Order: sequence, then structure tokens, then C-alpha cells
Amino acid sequence: MATGLVLYGYWRSSAAYRVRIALALKGLAWENRVVHLVKDGGQQHAADYAAMNPQQLVPSLRDGERVLTQSLAIMEYLEETRPEPPLLPADARGRARVRSLAQLVACDIHPLGNLRVLQYLERELGVGEAQRGAWSRHWIATGFAALEAMLAGNAATGRYCHGDTPGLADACLVPQLYNARRWKLPLDDYPTIVRIDAACHELEAFRVAAPEAQPDAL
Repeated sequence: MATGLVLYGYWRSSAAYRVRIALALKGLAWENRVVHLVKDGGQQHAADYAAMNPQQLVPSLRDGERVLTQSLAIMEYLEETRPEPPLLPADARGRARVRSLAQLVACDIHPLGNLRVLQYLERELGVGEAQRGAWSRHWIATGFAALEAMLAGNAATGRYCHGDTPGLADACLVPQLYNARRWKLPLDDYPTIVRIDAACHELEAFRVAAPEAQPDAL
């Protein structure tokens, strides 16, 4: 059934990737609108897109006349407006744990490796490619060390981040693993993270959401 959802994103954007996973886990159809983050000086800076999303970031989700921004807010909106199947546990403690795991990735790890941060390091501070790679690996490793401890040391961790059903935390974790591999971060110290990522990739929802499966993939 058509849902009228339009996702503005970019194939390699981690934030857009996690929203695609959420949409796919919920079995929702959506129209993909490409906002190329590099071409034309960055299409996210175009006047028409900036009018819709003043932060000039992706993703944005249009649901009818309503436009939502920020990936975690979008996923929570989908959870509230289209609650089945759920992305969050039924109990308050479980929901808090899942949100904590998701925010560790989306709020602490990911922003430090965001394209605009790396572009600032390069263009304004003169930081070379090798140093930008070291920067990215450092902050991903710092976050992954905490995340691995939180997952490996908690009985609530199952096949996925929380129990045996994929949800919000997994939608955030998998794109960050993609970034870790892109930046060639060794993953030997994070066996639980790697195991959960592998379990997620067995599911069609994660495969259809993957960067390489998107129409704008290079």
C-alpha cells in the first residue's frame, strides 16, 4: 500500500542509511529523492532544499505536507505513526536502553565523521587525507569500545542489539560499521558488534537499505 513517504537522502549518508533501514524494517514503501552531497557544490545547499531543511543536511522525510528532519526524530515519528512492526521494545527500561545505544552512535560517534566536519578539517584547517582518516578511526574506535562493552556485558543483548528482533539500535549500528570499514578501522576488538552486524545483513530489510543498493550509488 502506498504511504506517500518521500525520503531525501544520499546513498552514502549514514543518517539516511539508518532511516532507510527503519522504513524497510517496517515494510513501508517510499520514494527516493537524491540530494547529492558533493555534486554542484553540494545539492543540500541549494535554495529549494535549504528552504525545506534549514540545516542543509540529509535526510529529510516528507509525509504528505509534513517534513521531518534528523534521523532519530524521523525514526521515532515512524514508530509513533506506523507502530507495527515496532522498532522499540514494549517496556520502558528496554526502550531507554535501545535509545541509549542508538544515541551513542548517532549523537556521539557519527557527528565527528560527518562530511561537513571532514570538509572543514580539509578546507579550513589544512588537514590532509591521512590525518582525516586517523581522526575518523580514532572517534569510531572510541565509541565502539564503549558500545562493545554495553552490548557484550548486558543480558538484554540477543541476536541483535536488544533481544532477537532488529530495531532502532541496529538501524544505527549497521551504517556505522559501514563507515568503520570504509575508514579501514580494525574490528578485532569488537566481536559483538561484528556479530550483530552480520546477523542484520542476513535480513532483506538491511540489504535493500544498503548504500550499494541505492539508485545513486557510484
